[in-house]
Amino acid sequence: MTVKGWCPGAWRPMMSGDGLIMRIRPRLGRLDRAQILGLCALSQSEGNGILDLTSRANLQMRGVQESRHEQVLSALFDLGLLDGTAEEEARRNIVVTPSWETGDLTTRLHDTLLCALPEMPDLPAKMGIAIDTGPNPLLSDTSADFRFERTTAGTLILRADGADKGKEITAANAPAALIALANWFVASDGRTAGRMSKHLKTTTLPPEWTQQPPAATALRVSPGPVGQGHVYGAPFGSMDASALAALIQDSQATALRVTPWRLLLLENAQHCDARDFITQASDPLLYTHACPGAPACASATVDTRSLARALAKPGLHVSGCAKGCAHPRPATTTLVGRDGAYDLVENGHPWDAPRATGLTATDLLTPAS
Repeated sequence: MTVKGWCPGAWRPMMSGDGLIMRIRPRLGRLDRAQILGLCALSQSEGNGILDLTSRANLQMRGVQESRHEQVLSALFDLGLLDGTAEEEARRNIVVTPSWETGDLTTRLHDTLLCALPEMPDLPAKMGIAIDTGPNPLLSDTSADFRFERTTAGTLILRADGADKGKEITAANAPAALIALANWFVASDGRTAGRMSKHLKTTTLPPEWTQQPPAATALRVSPGPVGQGHVYGAPFGSMDASALAALIQDSQATALRVTPWRLLLLENAQHCDARDFITQASDPLLYTHACPGAPACASATVDTRSLARALAKPGLHVSGCAKGCAHPRPATTTLVGRDGAYDLVENGHPWDAPRATGLTATDLLTPAS
């Protein structure tokens, strides 16, 4: 099993079975109308017309040819969706609560932390920051290593992922606190572990970093109307760019916000037909996980999404290989591709020992007698 050591960016894309994967990291997780329509057009002209939502609230173009990489970078720059350098892109690994309002604590923190990133020590490539500073945290299950959150009393804390409590700080000293915690991680040999939560399993935080617990986690948004517009889901986090462009135009949305939950928040959207998207919180596709599978991914040996659609239910994960990219956590039922067939793992990870092996799609789709 080969695990990639970085997340694909725009400057440093990753090759897959269907071409380069280029990740776009919109600031504050938001693209205005011109940006999202431009990205949809770019995906159709320079990629394979598929855009992915990632678990860190980013977007991915798929199917870009290596020979066209420079042209796509230029187009992303024109859209205002490209960092100045690969180093800037790698450091700006920030996910924000999607419920932010202009000028609130979340947006102020975001802007001040951007200025502090050049002073951060070199960290493992997958480490990131969550600005989860609404009234209650929403991003507790989203991958991040440094978490800005509020307490029940509304005060601000910085919490190391994997710790129950954090250090009480202010918006003014938040950048200095982030740099100090990052320096502690490096000085205590956190690079060996690679991620904060893994590091804390063997290393104790200084007492000053374990003072205050965050407020209780709130329920995330679900498909349907919200105060800022309308929320739609994308099956498996995958969207046809032409369908997304049509949704933006038909709904008259003024902007799009990306969430870590395979959901889009369209600002000021009007009700419209959205047949390619999930519109009900009860739709089992919203809770079914599946990677692109074969042939889109070179590591996969089986189709994943057709089977996942047919079997859709909460707690189902269909993985093209044992890496489990779509859901690297335990699931009630996991079907893992191996040598063109499926292994069945119950209540485990894709890499755990299976209960049954060598199953075909016909086996899995045939009701038990």
